[in-house]
Amino acid sequence: MPDAAGLAAPTEIIHVDHRTVPCDGGDGALGHPRVFLYIEDERVMCPYCSRLYILNPGADDGHGH
Repeated sequence: MPDAAGLAAPTEIIHVDHRTVPCDGGDGALGHPRVFLYIEDERVMCPYCSRLYILNPGADDGHGH
């Protein structure tokens, strides 16, 4: 359900150490297609399942791949 600003409330909040994160919605076959999300500032929300990924302070840029 959208909040007062028109944004969906996160279904889950996940703290991560890398700017690029994979999301498949969890729940195996009940999830969604795997997507890779990039955290530009400090957070990004999955457009499929509304999981909110928050970059931990001091986290790296995810280089080395």
